[in-house]
Amino acid sequence: MASSPNWRSPNAARLSMDEEAKAVEEIAKTTGKAIDAARDAGGFIAKFIAGPLEQGMGIFEDRLRYTRWERQHRLMLRAEEFLRRSGLSSPTRAVPLKLALPLIQGASLEDDDMLQDRWAALLVNAGNADFPFEIRRAYASILEQLTSLDVAVMDAIYALPFAECQHDGVLTALLPSTASMAPKGQNEVLEPSSHVLISLADLTRVGCIRPSSTWGGGESFSRVLPTVSARAFVDACHTPGP
Repeated sequence: MASSPNWRSPNAARLSMDEEAKAVEEIAKTTGKAIDAARDAGGFIAKFIAGPLEQGMGIFEDRLRYTRWERQHRLMLRAEEFLRRSGLSSPTRAVPLKLALPLIQGASLEDDDMLQDRWAALLVNAGNADFPFEIRRAYASILEQLTSLDVAVMDAIYALPFAECQHDGVLTALLPSTASMAPKGQNEVLEPSSHVLISLADLTRVGCIRPSSTWGGGESFSRVLPTVSARAFVDACHTPGP
């Protein structure tokens, strides 16, 4: 008798069942962790409201859903506003899914309005066929690592004439309120505050600035240099108008 085309050996069937069982087990573990996290958060809330665990879990889950919806709703409003500023009623080119998804997800999770506006600007510029620069996927990775202080520092640095600053550098002592071009030949400059210093170090880590060099070959953040790639990133995070 001819073998059925769908026939599998007992060993192959057993391996397939084992693989399916492992996949189900992993899904169960992940789901279990999420349930445990929600239960822990619900229990924590329940202690403070003197209510049952179920009530605490409900408040936790409802708040998460509402917060996510609230941020998504604001993103839509800001994106529509930025489209109007750009003279558009709707996007003029399709945004590739591999870029659109991280932009929308990042914007939906961002609870700082100023930072969410940068996400919205990236999304709108990505959908604008007349925007002169490419919106790179790496921009989402950079933006999700920045704080509002980091962005304020970058705005001040990149508001200065780029060509001159590339050569002589930018003084950082008065950041984040203001930045100034370094006078030619001036070596003695003041250090920035400690929180700005940390911000500058992080901006260096993600490639948004370069520190200057000391006579001993070390790094100095009292004077920093802008980069071409960061200039494009800053432009991509802004739209026309205020």
